[in-house]
Amino acid sequence: MRVIVLGATSAIAEATARLYAAEGADLLLVGRHAGKLSSIASDLKIRGASRAETAVHDLASVQGVDATLGDFIRQLGGVDHILIAYGILGDQADAERDQSVANDILQINFNSAAAWCLAAAAELERQGRGSLVVIGSVAGDRGRRANFVYGAAKAGLAALIEGIAHRFATKGPRAVIVKPGPTITPMTEGFDRKGLLWATAPQVAAVVRAAADRGGPVVYAPWFWRYIMLIIRNLPSAIFNRMDI
Repeated sequence: MRVIVLGATSAIAEATARLYAAEGADLLLVGRHAGKLSSIASDLKIRGASRAETAVHDLASVQGVDATLGDFIRQLGGVDHILIAYGILGDQADAERDQSVANDILQINFNSAAAWCLAAAAELERQGRGSLVVIGSVAGDRGRRANFVYGAAKAGLAALIEGIAHRFATKGPRAVIVKPGPTITPMTEGFDRKGLLWATAPQVAAVVRAAADRGGPVVYAPWFWRYIMLIIRNLPSAIFNRMDI
């Protein structure tokens, strides 16, 4: 198993990479911070990875995405699974006041992620096999005042991956968007992270790893968010607009 992880320093990505390492996979970890990538790679080798290589790259840049992904694949010697797991939450209030903040949220969470998804889809279609797994969010299921800029980016990403999955339907590869609910990671520091609805990165990682092999094209993590979001999506606006969520 050869796996490319784009955004490998995120908590969910690292936890997922540990699951692949336990299977003896070859991994290529991509992100901006060389030191952290190296530390994660060393840990993955201890955990059983056959190889754990690194590549430093600013994934928010969309220049030369196709060529760069090709370089990553050659560095690893081929690819079976591609995991896209980077993003920023951003601040909704700042995004409403400052267009540049909103642009950053949209650029990182949708524009650049979409470019990598399309490049990955083209490669997997050429080889006729493999999995593209992308971390989305339940925030994309319905616009809410608390985070609608971030939610809009994740909604667009979900539509893109569903479309790629439809494109793949008779061609061999698979594409899956995994939508976690609130998860205890560095991204959510400062939130009140108590309660049964909060998941841990390893819990979400288990869903991500399984989604690469089966199910989809839309998977919720944990599973019960599928039903929570079904209710939220179908609430009448008269009720929804009175809710502080």
